[in-house]
Amino acid sequence: MTQATQTTLTADQMLALIAKLQAEKAALVAAANAPKKLTMKVSDKGAMSIYGLGRFPVTLYATQWERLLASSDDIKAFLTTNASLLATKPTA
Repeated sequence: MTQATQTTLTADQMLALIAKLQAEKAALVAAANAPKKLTMKVSDKGAMSIYGLGRFPVTLYATQWERLLASSDDIKAFLTTNASLLATKPTA
């Protein structure tokens, strides 16, 4: 049988290790909660997909994107008018 090696840390070393691990955890949580960058891709059928808005991509054909973008002022006005009724996703 082999004997396991033991590492003994001083109280100061343990506190330093805890502080380091807490900082690493905070960095990982911040990265996980940061808004994702929007990315775009053309599908096999020729539609454009936008990734990063939610769990699934938003996929429309070029003419649909053009109609949507042409209506951006109406969409913004609708959002403003109905702001009190609309739910928002909390941000970190």
